[in-house]
Amino acid sequence: MDREVILTEEGYAKLKEEIEYLSTTKRREVAERIKEAREFGDISENSEYDDAKNEQAQLFYRIQSLEQKLRNARVVDTEHLSTDTVSIGAHVTLKDTKSKATREYSIVGSAEADPKNGRLSNESPVGKALLGRKKGDKVTIPTPRGPLQYQIVDIQAGDHDG
Repeated sequence: MDREVILTEEGYAKLKEEIEYLSTTKRREVAERIKEAREFGDISENSEYDDAKNEQAQLFYRIQSLEQKLRNARVVDTEHLSTDTVSIGAHVTLKDTKSKATREYSIVGSAEADPKNGRLSNESPVGKALLGRKKGDKVTIPTPRGPLQYQIVDIQAGDHDG
């Protein structure tokens, strides 16, 4: 049984866009490289041809993998998301109980995680610690340098890039 992939509406749309790009534009580019490499003559010792064929195989695998994710996708409706508790699709504002610094994260499925941009997986330590918690709750998050304590300041529906 394939694993369910949890996506926000934005993540689902991005996945569809990537499949479309890879299936059309990128596929044509690789086919053109193969055609050009064939014109160099003997393909048995032609590294350009081998490289292009390898790229074609990787492209095919990537498209299949993305299509599989799409088939197993469960899209989270962020428009009608409850803001009573933290759930996938929520945008959470946290305040460090010691430094009083605030941080903002969007909780997303693992397929969309991008920690550098504040998009944390529901399976990450922070994501797991926040799921199901309410505004005002204090949360302890284990880290290699010791536990961090945050208070949930706000929960909003949807993804807020910023």
